[in-house]
Amino acid sequence: MKNYLLPLLFLLTFSPLFGQDEVLKKLDSKADFYGDIARQIWSNPELGYLETNSSALLQKTLTDAGFKVTAGVADIPTAFVAEYGSGKPVIGIMAEFDALPGVSQEAVPFRDPVVEGGAGHACGHHLFGAASVAAGISVMEWMKENKIQGTIRVYGTPAEEGGGGKVYIARAGLIKDVDTMIHWHPSSQNAAGATSSLANISTKFRFYGEASHAAAAPERGKSALDAVEAMNFMVNLMREHVPMETRMHYVITRGGEAPNVVPAFAESYHYVRHPDAIVVKEIFDRMVKTAEGAALGTQTRMEYEVINGVYNLLPNETLARIMHKNLELVGGVTYTPEEKKFAEDIIKTYPAGVKASPDDAAKIAPFVVSEEGAGGSTDVGDISWLVPTVGLGAATWVPGTSAHTWQAVAAGGMSIGQKGMLVAAKTMTLTAMDIFKDPSVTGKALEELNKRRGDKFVYKALVGDRKAPLDYRK
Repeated sequence: MKNYLLPLLFLLTFSPLFGQDEVLKKLDSKADFYGDIARQIWSNPELGYLETNSSALLQKTLTDAGFKVTAGVADIPTAFVAEYGSGKPVIGIMAEFDALPGVSQEAVPFRDPVVEGGAGHACGHHLFGAASVAAGISVMEWMKENKIQGTIRVYGTPAEEGGGGKVYIARAGLIKDVDTMIHWHPSSQNAAGATSSLANISTKFRFYGEASHAAAAPERGKSALDAVEAMNFMVNLMREHVPMETRMHYVITRGGEAPNVVPAFAESYHYVRHPDAIVVKEIFDRMVKTAEGAALGTQTRMEYEVINGVYNLLPNETLARIMHKNLELVGGVTYTPEEKKFAEDIIKTYPAGVKASPDDAAKIAPFVVSEEGAGGSTDVGDISWLVPTVGLGAATWVPGTSAHTWQAVAAGGMSIGQKGMLVAAKTMTLTAMDIFKDPSVTGKALEELNKRRGDKFVYKALVGDRKAPLDYRK
């Protein structure tokens, strides 16, 4: 008789294994609820460290659902940690919500700014935050229903776009007990491979000269703008003498006030990127030398401020294979006829040579493992060197769309974005559930992390000991 009871006891003890369908159905039923949250954030785009309303909305949603929310963590007013449960394993889900300057756009398939020169969610962080909150609440409800042991956290991480919010959250020790960190990002395709990104240091170089009348007494002036241009010229010459994977780009944020006044102050904002954080630091040091040389040659004074510095993303194949399996289970995005027409109109606006089809949104990219950094940079990189981290991209944009474009803002503000957001929420939820059901996965993921980063690795933030640059967008 005992032999017959054992299988029954096993099924009763591990009944949470059979909660998957109910969890997914509930997410479907709340798609419009979470879509409305994303739309509210999309309609009120807030720049990095200024996301007061966006952060408050996500915090309230989590509090109402039963999470304990701690706001203003890491000395950042818009950062927060929401927690449910106790004990191990501890699984974190990261939520972003900052917008980008200068890409305001209506949810239409042609260029039409809401506010000319205004901010917009061209990287889809309104969807990012809403989907991560949806996943956190879904996991919490599943844990409650099945009396699952462990802790689920949602980390509200501001200012990913150049502000490095996660760096300061990590430095404050807020993730030191996390066993697995989960994230996602809006994209033009569905993918959950074990891939990397580019390390990055971003810096504002400020030059101080002496103003004078540019016609009557130019000899009395010392042009800060000359210094900026001299520095930028030398940086551009460096491009021939850095590793080919390097990316360097800049804007002149201040160049003077009037042509007939020798500029007493000028500023340029530089990024340097590479797949290896050590190489980024070496190139950055050379960039500082060009700034010093420019100041010397123009008889001006130079100061610089490191605004952000992030590591390359460290892939974790152990976790990525679990997430990829769940993404395949969830499936991609299927368009209605109206959405397909919207997508076709968006595709017509792409540069010549870009090939894309609306049908690609339904596809799941093959699983890939690669430590070669590509594309952009993210402060998730720092997290991934400290905690086993896994993420996915979901097709919230029309296939072929590039991030940081009006096309991304447009799709993110309508049903295409909401559908992709739900794919991400479901995939993250199922991944967290799998880890809670088999906590031994966290040990395997940590073993892989230690192997990739090396026994002698000691984390040192690329921003040094500076505080979060809360005014970098002002």
